Amino acid sequence: MLWAGFLYETGLIPLESALKKIFKQLRGLTVEDTFQLYKKVPLIPHVKEVFEKLKNAGYKTALISSGLPQQFVQHLANKLDADYAAGLNLEVDEGRLTGQISGDVIHSGGKALVLEKIVQKEGLTSKQCALVADDRNNIPMFKFCNLKIGYNPDFLVSAKSDVVVKGDFDEVLSPIENTASRKQDAYSVSKRELIRETIHMSGFLVPIVSAHLTLSHTLITFLIFVATLVYVMSELARIHGFNIPITSTVTWNAAIMPEVYEFVTSPVFFGVGIMLALLVFPASISNAAIAIFTLGDSLATLLGRKFGKHVFPYNKGKKVEGTLFGFLFACIGSSLFVNPSKALAGAAAGMLMETLPTPLNDNVTIPLISGMTMLIVP
Repeated sequence: MLWAGFLYETGLIPLESALKKIFKQLRGLTVEDTFQLYKKVPLIPHVKEVFEKLKNAGYKTALISSGLPQQFVQHLANKLDADYAAGLNLEVDEGRLTGQISGDVIHSGGKALVLEKIVQKEGLTSKQCALVADDRNNIPMFKFCNLKIGYNPDFLVSAKSDVVVKGDFDEVLSPIENTASRKQDAYSVSKRELIRETIHMSGFLVPIVSAHLTLSHTLITFLIFVATLVYVMSELARIHGFNIPITSTVTWNAAIMPEVYEFVTSPVFFGVGIMLALLVFPASISNAAIAIFTLGDSLATLLGRKFGKHVFPYNKGKKVEGTLFGFLFACIGSSLFVNPSKALAGAAAGMLMETLPTPLNDNVTIPLISGMTMLIVP
């Protein structure tokens, strides 16, 4: 299943092929077995409230899924009082799954076909339709919707959405209630986000300690590797119901809502980004690159969310004001380790990388790009 998902995510096979490979592995399970597994998947906070508010405001709502069977999507729709439900069809023989699936939603553009039928049945136009989506499989539906909202989206949806929401699910209501304006309001910074970004900024201690205690980069890299390995073990335990003191508690309090029910990968990429900077670049460059990455990226997120009013046209999830704040602090932090011209160039490259919607995690790309830029600049 993981291999099929990987092939799809990298674009090597279409969604239909991936889904067929995945459901083939479920052959022999009873429908009741799979339904009980589905029922164990929790709803993220505020979902019921969002659907209730939409219903009260007179909206029709539809759930369209390529990955869930029709009866499961219908069960969820009943739970949320949604008007329409569409999922894939499971082939069943004597109460057990054969591993075969069918239906419009598993084909390329199939979800768009389902949405088009719903829009036509309701007698609506695209100007009356809003879509909340997270991954590229939903992009064919965009042409039927005047308002496209990316909720914790992948890089393609982030680039093509009108509005990007990261955090609590009820924040999707704001753009829906004000479709005439595509401007995103600044949001308050939650305790969860503050903890998350404070942890991110704490990485600035690495170059400080490295520079003042003259510890070898090899030793620091080894220590970070051990800490990352401990975190991975803690996360594996947490998602299986065993909380590890300190690490699991921090994860529960710092992860964004959809993350708390899965393996939180951000700290792993965070550790990898720092380790690569330490191993690839000379001491002064690596210290400056880590400073740009830890200070610039975290403060761009925090201050952008608090004070940001304008989004980048190519990435609606990033605020212009946040990036400018991030650039300023990245310059200040990196200038402690390299000359001003290198600090300026590295900060500019790192913050530009931070705004780009790419499939690569920016915890890795920012330190690498900023470090390579500072190597080139005299």
